[in-house]
Order: sequence, then structure tokens, then C-alpha cells
Amino acid sequence: MWFVYLLECADQSLYTGITTDLERRVDEHNGSKLGARYTRSRRPVRLLYHERYDDRSSATQREIQIKRFSRKEKIQLTLNRE
Repeated sequence: MWFVYLLECADQSLYTGITTDLERRVDEHNGSKLGARYTRSRRPVRLLYHERYDDRSSATQREIQIKRFSRKEKIQLTLNRE
């Protein structure tokens, strides 16, 4: 199982990534050297949204798609899910 996730950083910027363990990955972004370089200087981060995929390829394709979204489209994505 793979997850595509969207984080909101302390500076209100958005970060998109993929992982097999969502809870661990968010913890890494918040308090570990294993967090992405982008999020390390923008802590704390908050999980806004996630989607599940059966394989890495599908998750990666969706990650790329979401990364191309405007900020407005990313926020709308999180609102549509609630």
C-alpha cells in the first residue's frame, strides 16, 4: 500500500510526497533528519490530505499530478475530501 500525501508547513506552504507508512513519514518530517530538506526548515508540518494506491507507480504518477496543481487546486482537493 502506498500513500500520496499533502502537508501544510508552518509557513503555510504545501508539500506533496509519497510513502508506504504515512504516520512514520509525517513524524520524520516533523522531527527527524529523514524529513525532506524542504520541510526541515518549515516545521511543524500538518497532514492535510492523503490518498491510497496499490503500487508505487500509481502513487508516483498521482504525486506528480498534484505537484503540478496550483495552490488553489491543492486546497480545493483537501476540501473535496472532507
